[in-house]
Amino acid sequence: MKTLDFILPEGADATEPPPVRDGVRLLVATGAGIAHARFGQFAQFLAPGDLVVVNTSATLAAAVDGKRAGTSVEVHFSAELGHSELGSGAWVVEVRPAGASAGPVTDLRPGEVISLDAGADLVVGRPRPAGQSRLWEARPRVEGGVLAFLARHGRPIRYAYVPRPWPLAEYQTVFAREPGSAEMPSAGRPFTGEVVTDLVTRGVALAPIVLHTGVSSQEPGEPPQPERFRVPAATARLVNVTRQAGGRVVAVGTTVTRALESAADPDGSVRARHGVTDLVLGPARPARVVSGLVTGWHAPGASHLALLAAVAGESLVGRAYAEAIRSGYRWHEFGDSCLLLP
Repeated sequence: MKTLDFILPEGADATEPPPVRDGVRLLVATGAGIAHARFGQFAQFLAPGDLVVVNTSATLAAAVDGKRAGTSVEVHFSAELGHSELGSGAWVVEVRPAGASAGPVTDLRPGEVISLDAGADLVVGRPRPAGQSRLWEARPRVEGGVLAFLARHGRPIRYAYVPRPWPLAEYQTVFAREPGSAEMPSAGRPFTGEVVTDLVTRGVALAPIVLHTGVSSQEPGEPPQPERFRVPAATARLVNVTRQAGGRVVAVGTTVTRALESAADPDGSVRARHGVTDLVLGPARPARVVSGLVTGWHAPGASHLALLAAVAGESLVGRAYAEAIRSGYRWHEFGDSCLLLP
């Protein structure tokens, strides 16, 4: 997608949480043009009968300290696998050098044991998925389970563009209910109780899905990893009724888009579904259900750009990104927002 090739200007990263969640900037891109607003005005751009679908996954304190052969590392717990050839309770993990690293360790080996806090450790298995060396299947040996261990010893995953640590509460959305995401479903972060109330009073409905995100530090061009999701029956009914009545189905984030499209039949009708999705949206698989998308701003080469184009079209996404760069919008999880309404 050459129209989505761009260079992120220096200084475009959002380096800390904004003082007011719904005070971030909102770029609204439609077929009629582009408008600039604040996120607190979000509901003004929707209409009675539209449906906003949100992700209720809560963010884990998924980063913990570790040691391998005496060398300090940071382990990112990306996704729970359940049963694998390593036994029950396996996880997908990413192992990085300690500190503000630019990428994973490059010499991880199957069978290696990485020690963690409080006498816990994990046994490294094989790359998962195969064909790459960033994410590995591993079996944690943790008393009381991984979620309890992370709650006691973990911290939010943080990348180099955020120079100081922030509490886990800064990485939760107002919709967070079910712990499971390695990183925040960040498109939902600017929502506040006031924004939700504004939507409801304008006749816009809301409905939940769950998709637990893995680590987002893909290499350029690397597809999204398999992720656990659940689309409830009530949400499926609301989506179908909205589409039949001519309303728009607006997904809050790429996570919601992936979940809804994973639950869609070829005709675009949605059924209650749950499991693990490996769906990759793009030119070969455009969106069938989602007709509007709230999103943050993604890095050059990110696989999320193909998903945006699958919903809104490459031309509209390209114009939105060009305008965001020209107007100084801020990138990443603490940054500004975009509403795509093709």
